[in-house]
Amino acid sequence: MTAPYSPPPWLSANSSAVSSNGSCEMDEEALRLPLAVFYSLFFVFGLVGNLFALWVFLFLHSSRNSVRVLLINCAAADLVLLACLPFRVWYHLAGNRWALGAVACRLVGNLFYMNMYVSILLLGLVGLDRYLRLQGRGRARRCCGPRLRGRRRPWSWAACGAMWGLSLVGLVPMIAGAEDSEDAGRCFQFKKRLGATGKAYFNAALVLFFWLVFVVLVVSYARIALQLLRVSRDKPDLPNAHKYQRTAKKSFFVLFLFAVCFGPYHAFRPVYIHAQISPGVACRTLRLADRTNEVMLLFSAFNSCLDPVMYFLLSGSVRKAAVQALGHRLGGRLPFLTDATSNSSTVEFRRSSVPAALPEPGLTPRTSICALNATLRRADAAPRQPK
Repeated sequence: MTAPYSPPPWLSANSSAVSSNGSCEMDEEALRLPLAVFYSLFFVFGLVGNLFALWVFLFLHSSRNSVRVLLINCAAADLVLLACLPFRVWYHLAGNRWALGAVACRLVGNLFYMNMYVSILLLGLVGLDRYLRLQGRGRARRCCGPRLRGRRRPWSWAACGAMWGLSLVGLVPMIAGAEDSEDAGRCFQFKKRLGATGKAYFNAALVLFFWLVFVVLVVSYARIALQLLRVSRDKPDLPNAHKYQRTAKKSFFVLFLFAVCFGPYHAFRPVYIHAQISPGVACRTLRLADRTNEVMLLFSAFNSCLDPVMYFLLSGSVRKAAVQALGHRLGGRLPFLTDATSNSSTVEFRRSSVPAALPEPGLTPRTSICALNATLRRADAAPRQPK
């Protein structure tokens, strides 16, 4: 005679399954201090890096192109996200108690998520812009940009304006609408959405949006890297051709940033959303989902510290302007800072005997790719010398 079936402990009634009203006390004590420490470090390093990057973009970087506009907006989005971190630090240090009210909680939480996805979109647009320029379609987009004060602006001005406008419009209902399981003394905690499934489905749409941007980045930077590797392999006689293999590897840093910072969070996000909208889920399961989501969210916030590294790694002209500024501020006491900028690609190519040389990888993404296309066309069209 077989024994009667008994459900596993995490699904049984005596395992503190959540009732239909969503009552389940989250055990957040173990993560409270680590979250406060990591968010504090992210705030300090991210604030310094993004303020420095914004200063370089606005006052030192002379290039006026779409990539510069996108990176300026990306640094601004990171700064708004970083402004939300002190509230999280204070919340965790206060024993996970919120004293500013439910509206302030929703404002800080939704601003955090809004600017995270704004950064994702902007990085996707940077990759798409570089890819389109590799295909030689940059001139058509420049002709379609908005005209402000009598001058034609890059297309990214209109894209960023529409992006911020739609983000702020979408933010209003998220702040105004109350949660169905809201506690005035808590914030940033797991919430059941049995009566607010619309927000859960909206979060699911954001997950799909992230993976779409990720696919765009993979295709864009893979094509860019393959083109650079092909140039370094097929045209080794061109100046600086040997450096394009290194530049191709740098292009994959953005993909690495996405995979490390945003990938784990969005891979786990469907499980978290399912736990929010499913009734009768064991409390132990919800606690595990809550703790895992908090850890994955740390990786996403870490992106605000890595973005300035990406700016200076991928854009040689930005790196040159920043290093020169640091060298001047330090009064020449660190000569390696000024030596790092002495290898100017412009000077080198003016002295080169080749009339149409490939640009040094130190140019901006837009300039280097456009020059790469033009040089490749001239090199392919030039008559072959008999051997």
